[in-house]
Amino acid sequence: MRQKDYALLAIIILVTLTALWINWGDNPGIHFEIGDFRVHRDINVLLGLDLGGGTEVVLEAMEIGGAITDTTTVPGGLACPPFLAGMFGQFVPTGGQDSLGVAQNIIEQRVDALGVTEARVHRVGDKRILVELPGIQDPAVAIRVIRETGFMEFVDAGAVYLQPGTVVVTSLGAPEDITGTQTVTTTPGATALAPTPTVAIPTATTTPTVAVTAVVSPTAPPVTLATPTPAAGTVPTATEPVTKPVKVYQTVMTGRDLKTAYVTIDQDPASDSYQKAIIAFELNREGATKFAAFTSANVGKYLAIIIDKRVISCPVINSPITEGRGIIQGKFTLDEARGLAAQLQYGALPIPFRIVSERVVDPTLGQDSIQKSVMAGLIGVFTVLLFMAIYYRVPGLVADVALVVFALVTFALFKLIPVALTLPGIAGFLLSIGMAVDANILIFERMKEELRTGRSLGAAIQAGFDRAWTSIRDSNISTLITCAILFWFGSNFGAGEVSGFAVTLFLGVVVSMFTAITVTHTLIRVLFVVARDFLQDHPGLLGL
Repeated sequence: MRQKDYALLAIIILVTLTALWINWGDNPGIHFEIGDFRVHRDINVLLGLDLGGGTEVVLEAMEIGGAITDTTTVPGGLACPPFLAGMFGQFVPTGGQDSLGVAQNIIEQRVDALGVTEARVHRVGDKRILVELPGIQDPAVAIRVIRETGFMEFVDAGAVYLQPGTVVVTSLGAPEDITGTQTVTTTPGATALAPTPTVAIPTATTTPTVAVTAVVSPTAPPVTLATPTPAAGTVPTATEPVTKPVKVYQTVMTGRDLKTAYVTIDQDPASDSYQKAIIAFELNREGATKFAAFTSANVGKYLAIIIDKRVISCPVINSPITEGRGIIQGKFTLDEARGLAAQLQYGALPIPFRIVSERVVDPTLGQDSIQKSVMAGLIGVFTVLLFMAIYYRVPGLVADVALVVFALVTFALFKLIPVALTLPGIAGFLLSIGMAVDANILIFERMKEELRTGRSLGAAIQAGFDRAWTSIRDSNISTLITCAILFWFGSNFGAGEVSGFAVTLFLGVVVSMFTAITVTHTLIRVLFVVARDFLQDHPGLLGL
């Protein structure tokens, strides 16, 4: 047995054990950090809409000035140059560009950043976008990520500490329900003024440290409404407007200056488990220069981080920050942190949307249908294994072991990538099992032909693999090309089931080539070394 065979056998054992660990029901997931390299992944089986249900959201573009145009506005309705709306210089609407198509691309990337697979984002007519999210049973977080703009601003708060959750007006505009100056007109004889929106800006009683904890709830708190009572003889008439000025905070820079944003997990000192989600961000060169200049000139003052005009955190500047990196801390759940990072990473939507409908979708296939489908697959696989063992004897048993390794590795890939399993996807997986068996049959039949011509067992094994390889290669490449075509058509024409079938079949074919050529070949060579004389004396065990 060659040194190469020992190395291959060790690799096969390692891959099989890893696949077993990934497929284990109580798998804890992958969590580790090495310097700037960090991985935090839960490993679960994802089911498509037909098997596991999910959420369906219909968004409708709101008309701006009577039509959906390329006009780009910041929240609050103030017109701004197109480059300001694209936080990272991505997906910036320009003359003649389809704003609804741009919004569709941004929504797709936000959904991908949430870890939702097999999601469908496609247009319905010329004003609506349909988003289908398999596996999402609580749509609140996903809807917020899909719909909201995620417009980020770094605001000069001066000597005033802004409480997290406070809605403010910045130099780039106001929230939808607040304007720079409120004017209210009443009729003669009125006893009270109409409610006037005001912005609550609390005054800090203590000095917070840099590590300010921001409270971000899934539902934003409402803006405070004040109802002042006029003094006697001061009731305004129809010609006497009442104005209420609102403080405007200067925006230092926007999310356009961000280079990247991602979620990291901070370990709680009191616990060994990972519990605290933090959004880390890095500025581009221009943003880092602005940030360094501002923090150097404003040591001891506050810099508020604001998303969609709502304060997320308001740390005090203790020293100049010149590296262009920072974090957004808060009582985030992991899903909330991922959603906010996705909004920052992939920019603002070029047009506003309203939710037309949202609903939780039950599995389109009943539980009984799913159980019967799984049972049919298990019966089919068991029948194939039994056939190989009976017809090809010892080589057939080796092929059965290789098929078990194939199933473990393929299913582990489905969980790691991850791939949302639909019924067509399961069909693609089962079809790939048949193709893996087909490769073994070609090899064993060629071995039997070589043995019948009088060649030794060792030479017949090698010739069987060498001469069957070209047929296996060509047939599998043809299948992979077909999978690529199916995936392209499914992705571009809204046929998600076709895409799911293509993905699982593609992965299955790739893994089957590994198991048929590497696993089966290595196991047979090991068997040849261990029981060569016995097999040569009993050719019936080789299927002859």
